[in-house]
Amino acid sequence: MRAHSRMTVSSSINLTTECNIMKAETMRMLSISAIVLLCFGLQGCETAPLTPGEKLAKQDDVRYMAKQSLDQLYAANPKAQSAVENAAGYAVFSDIGFKILYGGGEKGSGIAINNATKQETFMKMFELQPGYGLGASKFRLILVFETPDEFNNFVTSGWEAGANMMAAAKYNTTGSAWEGAVTLSSGVHMYQVTEEGLIVGVSITGGKFYLDKELN
Repeated sequence: MRAHSRMTVSSSINLTTECNIMKAETMRMLSISAIVLLCFGLQGCETAPLTPGEKLAKQDDVRYMAKQSLDQLYAANPKAQSAVENAAGYAVFSDIGFKILYGGGEKGSGIAINNATKQETFMKMFELQPGYGLGASKFRLILVFETPDEFNNFVTSGWEAGANMMAAAKYNTTGSAWEGAVTLSSGVHMYQVTEEGLIVGVSITGGKFYLDKELN
């Protein structure tokens, strides 16, 4: 009888454990589904055409965001200014972030500047960022392209920084112009700056950058 009781208790424990695992997996799948639906919802909000006045206002908002972000970067690392201004080009993005339980995502607007011609290209960013947590995140990304080929490929064809690229990214040494940035590939660097102007280690796990058809 005692052996039978122990087996019954053990079976109950195993069943409870399995139920907990199934519940956790269900919550994870629901969270991912919610994120995907929210992403589509954000994309759907962009279908209405802009009036000329709305387009100009949005362009000015993006320009102001970029200037503010660069000012914050230069205040945190003065050497970065020369590096950015002497590069072939750069791009600045501001996220609209959300994070729900087991996953998160970022969707943002930005602008790319060709330093030689001063031509502006308005762009968008989309990135999924896994990781447990609940809350909103806000940050600015500054990408710097040292060569014309890298910059032109970024603005004309769009660009993806995959998870493998982010995993292989190398942090730069203290005291350099690239301090606080990561080097994604030869001649391509990325800073992540908070709203408070602090340079933080780049936390995105991969992203897609593409032309903003509404603002160009």
